[in-house]
Amino acid sequence: MTSPDGLNLYAEKCKKLLEESEIRFAGIVDKDGQLISGGFKEGLTPYEGDETRLQSFLDFVSKASIRKEYDESLGPINYLAARRDKAVLVSFPFPITQILLLISAEPTANIENLAKKVVEIFTDVSKKMTGT
Repeated sequence: MTSPDGLNLYAEKCKKLLEESEIRFAGIVDKDGQLISGGFKEGLTPYEGDETRLQSFLDFVSKASIRKEYDESLGPINYLAARRDKAVLVSFPFPITQILLLISAEPTANIENLAKKVVEIFTDVSKKMTGT
């Protein structure tokens, strides 16, 4: 779903996530690790080197999220999370479209609460993707 309508829908969802006080960045990343929608919260000053480090993390996460080697025994990846001193990074793969949502939040963020919020906001997107 990388049509203009799809990108607009993802941009809306990322914007909705950025309304959450703890979220600093919400973006949709393609299978090549390129940001295709979303970005940093408006008015936010990224940490020095944030964008460069974020690109490295995007590359890593996009490769890790599309791996399927343990899906049969453990089930598919729901999300990957990394808690750092200055930020929490969480990625949510969308396997059907081979894209993922990446969120960067304040270090005090509760990862489970972030995951629930993402499911709440993105549920109608996945229903449109699967036709259910």
